[in-house]
Amino acid sequence: MTEHEPFPPGFFARVDESDDAFFYALPRFVAHIDDATIAALTAYYREALAPGASLLDLMSSWVSHLPEELSFARVAAIGLNAEELARNPRLTDSAVRDLNVDPTLPYADASFDAVLCAVSAQYLTRPVEVMAEVARVLRPGGRALISLSHRCFPTKAVRAWQLLPPEARPALVAEYLARTGGFAPAELADRSPPGADPLWIVSARRE
Repeated sequence: MTEHEPFPPGFFARVDESDDAFFYALPRFVAHIDDATIAALTAYYREALAPGASLLDLMSSWVSHLPEELSFARVAAIGLNAEELARNPRLTDSAVRDLNVDPTLPYADASFDAVLCAVSAQYLTRPVEVMAEVARVLRPGGRALISLSHRCFPTKAVRAWQLLPPEARPALVAEYLARTGGFAPAELADRSPPGADPLWIVSARRE
């Protein structure tokens, strides 16, 4: 698939096309990946994020998996459930927004050093528009860090996620970033712990 080819018809369709606000109305204080994979994601953040940075946690929840010993100037978040966001101790500010309805981000240009999206990219029905917004709110040289695993809510994951084998999904997310025109070529990393849920990281630097 080249940058100029359209995505196939129905690529971002879902089994459940009802308003996401209904699906996420009740908080889910659960872990979406197992403990070893959470630890691997936290270890990656420890390597990739600078202390004192300004972060945006996209499609956030009650936990951001950030290293406890690192402090940051700002940790903003976008999510779908206000109770979950209120429970997250790392957040400095947050907003409830369904990015499938409105993919814009309520932040000024060049506001953040890094934008994180943990195991949630499979739910985006307008991913290129969202990633274009990620590019806009990142400072030059800032990074998008998108982590993927194999778990999902199957009725809300887009059809592309259901059709592609798990190991092919990072390349799809890299394609989302490439189509914005705002990022250097993405780097793909497999940080899967032995015997645990897989963990792939897609990272790209804002040009």
